[in-house]
Amino acid sequence: MSSEKNRRTANLLGICIRAGKTVKGFDSAVEAAKNGSAVSILTASDASDKTVKEVDFYCGKFNVKHLRTELSKSDIGKLCGKETAVIAVTDKGFTDGFEKIISDGSQ
Repeated sequence: MSSEKNRRTANLLGICIRAGKTVKGFDSAVEAAKNGSAVSILTASDASDKTVKEVDFYCGKFNVKHLRTELSKSDIGKLCGKETAVIAVTDKGFTDGFEKIISDGSQ
């Protein structure tokens, strides 16, 4: 199930990136949350505890969803061309898709 969940998450993230609905990197993602364009922020499975804590803080502060993926930084890097632990999603439909995959991997 875990590898199926990763595949589905990676597929959706690839589509999201090609659609231009992502912001890559911690600082850019926080800026997107601050200016209201981010709907959610995804973090990699191997993101540092400090990064996850800071993303949690900013998501709470700016009312943005924080979703922890099972994708590694290198998995995300292969999809978007930049190895990063943090990526913001600026579209509600994509955010709903990520939530569905991450919260319930059986569907």
